[in-house]
Amino acid sequence: MDTCRVPANTSKCSGNNMECFMVLSTQAQKISIGILCGLFGTMCVFENSLVLYLIFSSPGIRKKPSYLFIGSLALADILASIIFVCSFVNFHVFNEAGFSKEVFLLQLGGVNTSFSASLSSLLLTALDRYISISRPSEYKLLMTRKRAWIALAVLWVTCATIACLPLLGWNCCVLDSVCSELFPFVDDNYQSGWVCFVMVLLGCIIYAYAHVLWRARQHVAYMEKHQAQVGKQNTRMRMDVMLAKTLVMVLAVLMLCWSPVLVLMIYSIFARLSDHLRKVFAFCSTLCLLNSMVNPIIYALRSKELFSSLRRVLSHFRRQLKVTEESPEAESTHKSSVIET
Repeated sequence: MDTCRVPANTSKCSGNNMECFMVLSTQAQKISIGILCGLFGTMCVFENSLVLYLIFSSPGIRKKPSYLFIGSLALADILASIIFVCSFVNFHVFNEAGFSKEVFLLQLGGVNTSFSASLSSLLLTALDRYISISRPSEYKLLMTRKRAWIALAVLWVTCATIACLPLLGWNCCVLDSVCSELFPFVDDNYQSGWVCFVMVLLGCIIYAYAHVLWRARQHVAYMEKHQAQVGKQNTRMRMDVMLAKTLVMVLAVLMLCWSPVLVLMIYSIFARLSDHLRKVFAFCSTLCLLNSMVNPIIYALRSKELFSSLRRVLSHFRRQLKVTEESPEAESTHKSSVIET
């Protein structure tokens, strides 16, 4: 059996004793976590699946790199919800600890890959808006579908590689190093590195959106000054401004949902966590699901193209439902007329 070192305040627990990380002590806490994960996870899968369907069922939408990145974000949120809910509830609610170190690190790698890909997809979307607003005349030449797919491939491979490093050997059992207080088998230095990776992504997103907002304000001022000159260029700029505002809302929700988790992870690097704070971290982790659930709602409310596609789908569904409801009556009328004849 591998042995792992843990911080002094958790010396009673070995790094491979997963029961020590099951911090929910009461039935009420477990039920609360189960309800939150079940509700957020189900809504997240349904909403993001709808977003993917709206994007890839509309030829005009799926050809645009912007929506390819949004589709990648929706796919990452779906995978994150499924893997996170299954592993998190199984571990904290049902206290299942019979699986091996490799299986646990594989599950953790899946969660980290999905959430990292979600954040990275948001970064690509921010860069896409940055290019669209800063270099509008060259946008179609710079941001092609081929380059968008290549960027997405690099994104997912990079996120999967970084997330699977503990499974590949960077864990406190193999290295005989200090384990994280928040995750079994995870090396404390790896946790620090992953937090730095996330902070770099957030910093790049904030920088890109700061420029996008500045240029968007310039576009708004220009359009207000030249309201009589309504043309294709002004229409395109209005779309850029609307999409920029939409993605800023996504970023704001992302920061609100991820800040508690990141703050506690950073705090655990420099100080020891009490049992109470570890319970708080478990509940704050469910906010990541809330972020994944809210994103599609923002798209539906802010993106005119997706909203129009949704209206077409709902109209088609209502027509099909109406035909289905009327068909028995029509068949009965047809049979009556045949009998009378």
